[in-house]
Amino acid sequence: MDFKDYIRVIPDFPQPGVLFKDITTLLKDAKAYRAAIDTLKDQVSAMDIDLIAGPEARGFVVGAPLALSLGKGFIPIRKSGKLPGETVEASYDLEYGKDRLSIHKDSIQPGQKILIADDLLATGGTIATTINLIQQLGGQIVGAAFLIELSYLNGREKLPGIEVVSLMTY
Repeated sequence: MDFKDYIRVIPDFPQPGVLFKDITTLLKDAKAYRAAIDTLKDQVSAMDIDLIAGPEARGFVVGAPLALSLGKGFIPIRKSGKLPGETVEASYDLEYGKDRLSIHKDSIQPGQKILIADDLLATGGTIATTINLIQQLGGQIVGAAFLIELSYLNGREKLPGIEVVSLMTY
């Protein structure tokens, strides 16, 4: 299946010159969505994974079904102020601004092996921050899985030593 056939490209969103890769057209097609998650599952199944973490919000629609298909738990990485328990937080730069992410302090036990799942690897800022939060709690990153990788933004360079899998590359 060519997953790119299910991605809508929207020019000049959210700002002029950007070609936004919209995954909602893939998500609404049950067969394509299942095939995408199943393909990611096949790509990461050899990894030794205890838990899967996904940054808000599109990381939830990739990470949660991937976690279920692998029989693993899921850790939501949320925007600042969205988690009710005691958290660890970190700031990061977006392609279009700044933001903060947080994780519950009790979501990871030291030494647990974590796979990060998200919809898109662009500049790597969100994922680098997610890695930072997981490592602060003693988690070990075993890999990162994405629906889409924008290779021209060199996000992999912010993930040295981490196995990265992507369904589609632009």
